[in-house]
Amino acid sequence: MEQNNANEIINCLIIGSGPAGYTAAIYASRANLKPVLYQGIQPGGQLTITTEVENYPGYPDGIQGPEMMIHFEKQAARMGADLRYGTATNVDFSARPLKVQIDDDKWLQAHSVIISTGASAKWLGIESEQRLNGYGVSACAVCDGFFFRNKEVAIVGAGDTACEEALYLSKICSHVHMLVRRDEMRASKVMQDRVKNTSNITVYWSTEVEEVIGENKVDAVKIFNRRDHTSKEIPVSALFIAIGHQPNSEIFKGWLDMDEAGYLKTIPGTSKTNVEGVFAAGDVQDKIYRQAVTAAGSGCMAALDAERYLGEKGHH
Repeated sequence: MEQNNANEIINCLIIGSGPAGYTAAIYASRANLKPVLYQGIQPGGQLTITTEVENYPGYPDGIQGPEMMIHFEKQAARMGADLRYGTATNVDFSARPLKVQIDDDKWLQAHSVIISTGASAKWLGIESEQRLNGYGVSACAVCDGFFFRNKEVAIVGAGDTACEEALYLSKICSHVHMLVRRDEMRASKVMQDRVKNTSNITVYWSTEVEEVIGENKVDAVKIFNRRDHTSKEIPVSALFIAIGHQPNSEIFKGWLDMDEAGYLKTIPGTSKTNVEGVFAAGDVQDKIYRQAVTAAGSGCMAALDAERYLGEKGHH
């Protein structure tokens, strides 16, 4: 079987399995592109570490993130997508067919490639943060802030996104404690001013999170002031981490155009990258919206772009 794989030429290869990848697989299957999807390190993507999803259309009662991704996966399989375990570890886009290596082992050949490898939230790296992830610790205020209506919450971060999320939380939570590691913010002046002018946001400068306190839920956050070397606890119901995301684009360096943060660049209004036949969808190319519904929409675009490309090249 392995030998056959070496000679196998895939019409449409999809790398990654969040909302973007699975939606691309659904559309590509229905267009008879015979897509092969490799699920990657985290099948289902970031939604598998989310608990309740309430803002995805069509689920009036909300749905658990992992369950929703099982629905996406089943739908892609029912449409005929070939779903496989494995992670893309290398690429060679220098010639046709395009080449992608799986698990540092076998090389695949493909007429078209859809990249939907997503992004990973950056974390503080403390044990209690991981233990309570999904139980009051979250990397997405827009996704999870709603569950802490009229409660006190904390947010870590100092950039525009952190300010935006703090302002978002200030509208639904009783008080927002904003923890900033340095004695200044990276955020633009206008965003900083908005935060400072919001009465229910308190900014703590030169502050680090030592520990998230709680058993099965967040009860408080223990903070350390780097200036006067004191620790104290703030009672909160949630801790939001807003220190940035890392696009999972490492293996495409040198092949595809990306911005300084590593997000893949696509031609505006399309999913096309700078390499013909290679398309990008979802969070690996979207640092602005980063929602399941926008990722799914761009997965649809990538499949339609790939279908058109393959048709023009006679691989349809």
